[in-house]
Amino acid sequence: KRKCTAFDFMKGIKNMYNLDVRMLIKKDRLCHYEVAKEIGISEFTFCKWLREELSEDKKKLVFSAIDRIVRGEANA
Repeated sequence: KRKCTAFDFMKGIKNMYNLDVRMLIKKDRLCHYEVAKEIGISEFTFCKWLREELSEDKKKLVFSAIDRIVRGEANA
């Protein structure tokens, strides 16, 4: 069995949708469920959203939710 290398991983990234959203979530050390909760949707729905490129409106919604979480202003 062949091991997956960093090169293999990077090849897959160029085909990944919403890379900007994914990288911001990773940079801020958040989980998908945290962002989904702040938006008001299920984690499953959020993951489905990320499978295809988000519309500009949805991206704004996601970025706003991430910003609120990072600033500590998330809805409890």
